[in-house]
Amino acid sequence: MDKISRIKDHFEDEAKEFDEIILKLIPYYAQMIEALVLSIPFGEKEKFRVIDLGCGTGTISCSIKKKYPNAEITCLDIAENMISISQAKLKEFENINYIINDFYNFNFDKHYDIVISSLALHHLMSDEDKKLFYKKIYNSLTDRGVFYNADVVLASSEYIQKIYMNKWKEYMLKNVSNEEVENKWLPRYYEEDTPTKLINHIKWMEEIGYKNIDVIWKYYNFTVYGGYK
Repeated sequence: MDKISRIKDHFEDEAKEFDEIILKLIPYYAQMIEALVLSIPFGEKEKFRVIDLGCGTGTISCSIKKKYPNAEITCLDIAENMISISQAKLKEFENINYIINDFYNFNFDKHYDIVISSLALHHLMSDEDKKLFYKKIYNSLTDRGVFYNADVVLASSEYIQKIYMNKWKEYMLKNVSNEEVENKWLPRYYEEDTPTKLINHIKWMEEIGYKNIDVIWKYYNFTVYGGYK
């Protein structure tokens, strides 16, 4: 089984518990999502088009619709079970579309004012894959469009990376056992996730042509960053 298939299977299996798992594993997740949503540079009554890449259970899309009721949102995820939970979570809202696909096979079908992603793009397997996908995102944006990503990153030195990992483990141990951290979550991180240095993300976005690039929020190895077309 290839890496993408393993990731898909894990998300299919854990979809029902995903929201609970995220809160146990991701430090200050609510703050991170708040930073992501606050970065949207539009009025609350405006109409604009959003795509949520790796939407998971629809938490970010739900937050956007609550603040921006006229937004049209496309939710994309590799896992059918995630999409099903998103549909249930977002059933009270209108103008939401759903696509089951992975990043490698997905081609943007239209232009978007907002492209967002949360805890998903680190699954792209190489730096070159990430750069190419950032270019694909850039080309999908309208002239007023913005892209923001909430994700896990690496430090720029081994010493700081050790701090990142120690602080992350410290947070997880508040919620799950040491055995679970050491035997499940950290091994899965090393096997399935391919994060890169935050400074690399910024450099690639600059090279592609993004403007007003900024780091909106950061807690050690978790961050929200992005920019304008």
